[in-house]
Amino acid sequence: MKTNRRNFLQSVGTGAAGLTLASPLLFSSSGVPAAKVVDKTPDPASPVKRNKQMWPIKSGLKSKRIKFDVPQNQISWAFMKELREHNKTKKIYDINPYVEVYQFRDNLYGLFTENCDGMGDVWMYLIIGPEKVMLIDTAYGLGDIKGLVDKISGGKPIVVVNTHEHYDHAYGNCRFDQVYCHEYLVPYLNNQNEHMWDYLFDAFGNNIWLEFDRNDLPKFKKYEIIGVKDGHRFNLGGDYEVELVFTGGHAPGHAAYLDRKDRILFSGDNICSDVSGCGSVNIPRPTPHGENTALQVYRDNVKRLVDRMDEYDHIFPQHFMNDIENNLMINILAACDAILANPDKPDYTTETWGKNASEPTVRYFKFIKDFSVISYGYRKA
Repeated sequence: MKTNRRNFLQSVGTGAAGLTLASPLLFSSSGVPAAKVVDKTPDPASPVKRNKQMWPIKSGLKSKRIKFDVPQNQISWAFMKELREHNKTKKIYDINPYVEVYQFRDNLYGLFTENCDGMGDVWMYLIIGPEKVMLIDTAYGLGDIKGLVDKISGGKPIVVVNTHEHYDHAYGNCRFDQVYCHEYLVPYLNNQNEHMWDYLFDAFGNNIWLEFDRNDLPKFKKYEIIGVKDGHRFNLGGDYEVELVFTGGHAPGHAAYLDRKDRILFSGDNICSDVSGCGSVNIPRPTPHGENTALQVYRDNVKRLVDRMDEYDHIFPQHFMNDIENNLMINILAACDAILANPDKPDYTTETWGKNASEPTVRYFKFIKDFSVISYGYRKA
C-alpha cells in the first residue's frame, strides 16, 4: 500500500489547498461548546530549532510530526503557521486531541488534522444547518471524529460527504454509518478494508511519518456508500442546501460542494496553494471512470464554475490556505487553457525514479497567475 501511495503521487502530483485573501483570524467563536483551549504562549526556556525546510509550527495536538515525505512550499507553510499559532478561535476538544477546530463563519468550522503519511495536512469542514450538519471529508479517522462533530453541533444528524477517495480524505468514513459521494467514487470506496492503514507503520510496527497511538485509528467496518449524480442537493433544513458539483481532474469521482447559503465552494484537492495535481493531458488512467482525470475534463468543469461565480464568493480547499476569493477560478481556467494549447511547454518539470525503473517519471508544472502551480502528466508523441 505504501508503494501504491507513492506511485499515485508521482502520477497526479502532491497538491491539495487554496489561497486566502480574506484573513479568518478574527471571526467570533460565540456559540462554541466549552472546550480545552490550547496555550500558545511561547516558552522562552525551550527555543524552537529550525530544520532545513521550515520553522516548526507550535502544536497542542496529540500527534507529533516525525517527518514529511514531501515538504510544503513556503507560502502555504507561512499561512498555516500564522493560523495555527495565532488564530483566536482555535480549540482542541478533549474528545478528540488530534483535531484543531477553527470557526470560519457563524455556522462553519474547519477541522484541521495532521496527515498521517507525510503529505499535506488536511482540512475537514463542518457546516451547521438548521436541522442537520454536513461533514465534508473524514481524513484518516484518527481520534473520535463523530464524537467531535456531535460535540460541536449539539448532536444534530450528520450528513457525511467525500470530495474524493484518497487516503487522507476518506479513511475515516467507517466512523460513520453512511457516506455520500459522486457516483463515480463508489467503486473506490468499496475497496476500503481493515488493512488500509498498515502502510503507515514499518515492519516493526513503528510509525513512519506521524507519531500517534495506533489504537486511535478506527476499527474498520462496512458502511453504506450512496453515490449521487452531479447537481445533487443536500438539504440541511429549511432552505439551506449544499450542492455536489462534479469536477473530475484530481480523481475520477472528484467533487466540490457548493454551500448556496454561505456562498462558499469547498473545492477538494483540485485547488491547492502548494501543488494542484489535476490529471494528464494525454495519458489515460486505466481505472473505473479514469477518463475523468483528463485535464480537459477538469478544464471544462472549471469553466462551469467560472460561469457560476455569481453563486459563491469564497473557496475552501482541503489543504493549506483557505477562504480564497472566487476570482481565482479565472486564473485556474487560464492556466488549464495554456497547458492544453502547449502541453510540451511547461514552466518547469521534475523527474523521479521509481524502484527498478528504466526511465524517470516526468511531471510538468504550469503556474497559476497570482497563486500556485498545476501539476499534470503528458506523453510526447
